Amino acid sequence: MLADKDRIFTNLYGFQPWNIGAAMKRGDWDNTKKLLEIGPDAIIDAIKASGLRGRGGAGFPTGMKWSFMPKEPRADRPNFLVINADESEPGSCKDREIIRHDPHKLIEGALVAGFAMRARAAYIYIRGEFIREAETLFAAVAEAYGKGFLGKNACGSGYDFDVFVHRGAGAYICGEETAMLESLEGKKGQPRLKPPFPAGAGLYGCPTTVNNVESIAVTPTILRRGAAWFSSIGNENNKGTKLFQISGHVNTPCVVEEAMGIPFRDLIEKHAGGIRGGWDNLLAVIPGGSSVPLVPAEQIMDAPMDFDGLKALGSGLGTAAVIVMDKSTDIVRAISRISHFYKHESCGQCTPCREGTGWMWRVMERLRTGDAEASEIDTLFQVTKQVEGHTICALGDAAAWPIQGLIRHFRPELERRIAERGRDEATPMQEAAE
Repeated sequence: MLADKDRIFTNLYGFQPWNIGAAMKRGDWDNTKKLLEIGPDAIIDAIKASGLRGRGGAGFPTGMKWSFMPKEPRADRPNFLVINADESEPGSCKDREIIRHDPHKLIEGALVAGFAMRARAAYIYIRGEFIREAETLFAAVAEAYGKGFLGKNACGSGYDFDVFVHRGAGAYICGEETAMLESLEGKKGQPRLKPPFPAGAGLYGCPTTVNNVESIAVTPTILRRGAAWFSSIGNENNKGTKLFQISGHVNTPCVVEEAMGIPFRDLIEKHAGGIRGGWDNLLAVIPGGSSVPLVPAEQIMDAPMDFDGLKALGSGLGTAAVIVMDKSTDIVRAISRISHFYKHESCGQCTPCREGTGWMWRVMERLRTGDAEASEIDTLFQVTKQVEGHTICALGDAAAWPIQGLIRHFRPELERRIAERGRDEATPMQEAAE
């Protein structure tokens, strides 16, 4: 369990104002110049030592990612930091809370991370539907410029650094890092082939690192309190605190900061008021946003909520958007609805995804009503395997995994629907024959 003194996001619920005066009282912008004086390489080494892994879903070591950036940027090819605030994963709502109530943590983090990567500027790409959050972020950036914390000689460090806020237009695909770069450049949001990776040729062809809001926002606190403090929280290879977004059939849905690796049962009991109708009523959980496979109740109960613990269960932590489903859930309908989302959001660039997402959803709809043959379950699973791993970005995987999880864990339910539909259709014919 995480002690209150170890919480990074102390205004997560907005009990205090978001503005720069209140943020400074909470410890933000506290002698940021001193943080920068240790130098870019020392900052990257501290982030590596802290064990911070990317909070956007993949869990790649953050310090290592930063170290890929050129140490001596060319004048005609500056380094850039792009912050992914295009929070469009169903179930995920943590970045929204950071921007809404603690925007200066993100802006100071952008300066520190940008300095560490020798970046000329940071671009914060915020989801188009986040109207009020964008207003807050624009105002917070203006406050930081007004105080001299951004722009020329940022924080008196001798380092020039700008932050630009860019509003997206509500496309889920733009949450993929290279599609986001295309969108920032004013083009259609479609993923790029890699290599080249963004650290080699990213925004405007310049070296670029794309990071999640939470990954950047925790950086100044890690440097102030020390890498050893951060790495003392959580489990081996899964260090630090994490924002969990708990929704669905719990008594008190919430966003909460907790230690990585907290057991699922403790997370729900302590923060979400328990399962609606008691633990015996739990059916399944999607532990990391809609793109990861569901985990049945009996497997998730005591599972550690971190990258490796959920990977061992054939799922993933993703963004830690915990979607809880009790026994009132039509599980097939739920996965079919997710399948429709990925069909709708596919950019259409790759054939397996463009054609496969629509085909998978149509089969899911027939399985939902039982209007299918039992053999089609295996055919559907086979097609998910043909989509998974065969597209430029991970949207194909995201469309395939929820269906794979359903078939793996709830195949008897699919077969029951098909059998019942078959019996219902056979009855009138039998009566006519008699």
